[in-house]
Amino acid sequence: MEKHDEFKEIARTIYKGLLVLFGFVGIITLLLLYLSVDPNLSAFQKDEVSEYVVVEEVDEDLIVDGIHVRTGLKDAEGLMVVVNNCTNCHSSKLVIQNRMNAERWAATIDWMQETQNLADLGGNEEIIINYLVENYPAERKGRRQALTNIEWYELE
Repeated sequence: MEKHDEFKEIARTIYKGLLVLFGFVGIITLLLLYLSVDPNLSAFQKDEVSEYVVVEEVDEDLIVDGIHVRTGLKDAEGLMVVVNNCTNCHSSKLVIQNRMNAERWAATIDWMQETQNLADLGGNEEIIINYLVENYPAERKGRRQALTNIEWYELE
């Protein structure tokens, strides 16, 4: 019985030692994970504003190289009507990527009025459709456009 009690005591000591060891390993692992996310320990530093960033106001109607800078739309007759009526609800990129003919644009506007709460555009609808058809006409594309003006080289 004495050897059995001695064995139990050794097993308890080893068990306690392993618990302490795994505890330290766990704490070190968590510390290393935290340091990988926040190496400067910024969560423990006071938030002090040492600099102020001055943001320059940009002219919202600025046109550079025939492109309305804020929206990316082409500068042409009807541009500001399109900007004022279309970009309030969605990105101009949505307009640019959808190239349609006049009938499809009219149907799209009708759909937006019926389902998306777009107000009646009145005389602006014709201006918008003319702008879109003129500057972003329907294109027939395949899977991708053919590569042009490529200087090919020989693989060695």
